[in-house]
Amino acid sequence: MLQYQEQAGPVFRALADDNRRAILARLSEGPATVSELAEPLTISLAATVQHVQSLERVGLLTSDKEGRSRTCRLKPEGLVPIEQWISENKALWERRLDRFSDALERAAAKNVEGDSS
Repeated sequence: MLQYQEQAGPVFRALADDNRRAILARLSEGPATVSELAEPLTISLAATVQHVQSLERVGLLTSDKEGRSRTCRLKPEGLVPIEQWISENKALWERRLDRFSDALERAAAKNVEGDSS
């Protein structure tokens, strides 16, 4: 689990930014140039390039230089560390909540026994 925690941290940080999530949302529709990604954003082209580089560093997208433009593509396998982290934590919390529910049931049963004596 520690391996995925270490890998998930940078991905979560990358996804914490609205512009980066917007870039990924756009790329979910298909490849796009950096200029196309920058168009709907309220940031400069240079800032968009920095966001693209951040997303590329954590493995959420790839980019290729084609002539004078850079085309970006979504890399869904970059989400695997987050999927694994969520899955492991979900299982952990389900076990904890099951134990808590059992403890509440035992306490309620004990109270019922105490009331009838």
